[in-house]
Amino acid sequence: MPNPDPTSDLLELAAERGIRYRAELDTRLVAPPPEAVERLAVLGGPLPETPQPPEQVFALLDEIGSPATVATAGGRYFGFVTGSSLPVTVAANWLAAAWDQNAGLYVMSPVAAELETIALGWLLDILGLPAESGGAFVTGATMANFTALAAARHAVLRRVGWDVEADGLFGAPPITVVVGAEAHTTLHKALALLGLGRSRVVTVPVDDQGRMRADALPEITSPAIVCVQAGNVNTGAFDPAGAILPWARRAGAWVHVDGAFGLWAAAAPTRAALMAGFAGADSWATDAHKYLNTPYDCGLAFVRDANALRSAMTATAAYLPTADQRDPMHYTPESSRRARGVEIWAALRTLGRAGVAELVERCCLHATRFAEGLRAAGCDVLNEVGFNQVLVAFGDDETTRRVIAAVQRDGTCWCGGTVWQGRAAMRISVSSYATTESDVERSLAAIIRLAKEQR
Repeated sequence: MPNPDPTSDLLELAAERGIRYRAELDTRLVAPPPEAVERLAVLGGPLPETPQPPEQVFALLDEIGSPATVATAGGRYFGFVTGSSLPVTVAANWLAAAWDQNAGLYVMSPVAAELETIALGWLLDILGLPAESGGAFVTGATMANFTALAAARHAVLRRVGWDVEADGLFGAPPITVVVGAEAHTTLHKALALLGLGRSRVVTVPVDDQGRMRADALPEITSPAIVCVQAGNVNTGAFDPAGAILPWARRAGAWVHVDGAFGLWAAAAPTRAALMAGFAGADSWATDAHKYLNTPYDCGLAFVRDANALRSAMTATAAYLPTADQRDPMHYTPESSRRARGVEIWAALRTLGRAGVAELVERCCLHATRFAEGLRAAGCDVLNEVGFNQVLVAFGDDETTRRVIAAVQRDGTCWCGGTVWQGRAAMRISVSSYATTESDVERSLAAIIRLAKEQR
């Protein structure tokens, strides 16, 4: 008997096609074939003058759009630190979309606000961060860095008597910002957005793994913000926080940690030593859509002084209610936003402490296997593989670039290119729950075969 509710028909169609897409991931090329990308033009053309049947529109989206996706949800995508999405988080995402909640205020969605509060407590626990910290659920690490650094800007200027939210930066005491020479580009972007400047930073030299050199730290005075890194995007290396934090504290500086993926080392007992000293910082940025494997987008900012975060982000108006409960909008740059906390709650509730630890550890072991296999084949592994990143060269720069291009064309797996301290290299990033030992061996065989061909 036909379903009398057209909405139900459409949502059931979406579920069926979504399930089929995920089931086919293992058998498809990781990168879309050129013909599939070319067919995307079918989705364009003039805007229709009249309404179109939603079932036809959705079918077109799937039939043309799905073949042109990159299989980042599968087990053989290693191009960026791009986790897959756990099945429970996909299901939670679908339900949250059906709820269509605005997570800005408690009164607008008690469930979204409560799930954020619960998830925030769990996250601080599993990441070993101070329980009193405030938190923000944002789009990604760029906005997480922005949010945490806005709190830092507020706090260090408040200490010298300046209200930056009221009076801006015109005439404000200058803030010294210290970064490592291998700081991620998103950190510089956040500094630019905050008016602190990309080029005004004091840059600390790094070692051959991209770690800030503790023996090269400059003399600084407050107000100051020191940015350290947990997980270099190329090598996976961690700055020596144990040496940097005492130096920063002596200068009265705020310490911020860019830990887009590296912060999750704290969740795995076998990797937690990499995070030594980092919990003593003032703020931290990371992504749940990396190691926790939630759907996009899902970034996280944590600030030890929750009042500093709220002061930097709060907004008031006569029509906005006040609540005894936590109103999420007072901790993030956005007011209206989707309920990201739903997926984080679902992931943590499903995995538990042991499951998160196992996910992180398994990805690190896969990275180690990649490094061992590539070294055995005569390739140059350029980094100390202690976390999830592998950096490899295949001879001179031209040959390395040819191998990268061949791997991307082949489609067995997908790895990206980079330049590491003047040398072309391929970057293998392992952060997906879906990656199996078979995926690693299959990808290794393809890379080694293509490297031999290009040589």
